[in-house]
Amino acid sequence: MNKNFIQRTVAGAVLVILILSSIWFSKYGFFVLFCIISALLTAEFHKLTNRSDVFVPYIVAVCASVVLFAAFFLYFAGFEVPFYKYIFILYAVIVLGFFLYELFKKSENPINNLAYFVLGQVYIALPLSLLNGILFYNDVWTPVFLIALFVTIWLNDTCAYLVGSKFGKHSLFKRVSPKKSWEGFIGGAFGALLSGCLFYCVVPIHSLWFWLIFVEIVVVFGTFGDLLESLLKRTVGVKDSGHIIPGHGGMLDRFDSLLLSSPIIYLYMYMYLIFV
Repeated sequence: MNKNFIQRTVAGAVLVILILSSIWFSKYGFFVLFCIISALLTAEFHKLTNRSDVFVPYIVAVCASVVLFAAFFLYFAGFEVPFYKYIFILYAVIVLGFFLYELFKKSENPINNLAYFVLGQVYIALPLSLLNGILFYNDVWTPVFLIALFVTIWLNDTCAYLVGSKFGKHSLFKRVSPKKSWEGFIGGAFGALLSGCLFYCVVPIHSLWFWLIFVEIVVVFGTFGDLLESLLKRTVGVKDSGHIIPGHGGMLDRFDSLLLSSPIIYLYMYMYLIFV
């Protein structure tokens, strides 16, 4: 059996078990794991984008991302008001401090550094922080929705790959990702519908329509997230975002779909609370 296939399977299984068990069994386990994931994703993003005319110190960006995630966790988990407010203030101090640092550093392209720092926070730190809002849906720890988000992403990716590799003929977005096809996208969308039906049957908290719309939002914006990460890699001239996960590439390669789908799912769930 191919060694790379074994590495990929084992690494993927370990990652899935870590994510699902942390979400299901312990909100504090989730907190620790995703603080680490947030740090790794942020560091990898700036490792990719730092170059001759851009330099964002890893430590500053990573600290900002982790502090923002912690602030959102404390807020959505219902901790006392002064405590999480102090964490948000700390985040503001880090961001303002970096802006002042660039102001006085006299670098050749300070705006480039500031722009990539802000992009990293918007592209990575904020979407991961909003996972807390999905986990603590309506101020109650409800892990099923976050598990549904991850399971749908994985099922969509798997079905899209299987259908696309077998029947893919029409390119979905050739300029950015030539291997992705409309056939694969449709296959992933149908596979995700199975996920929606499954979660409706197992946990009928909301209507079937809620779940079907939920999973298709994940498909659409997860695909956009995948394409956006492909655009980033094409821009900086790399094939994989990193090599931290054996057989899978980098952290961004594994979490790209999550980064665009999680904010939209968060908005969808809270709009559902308001209007339905």
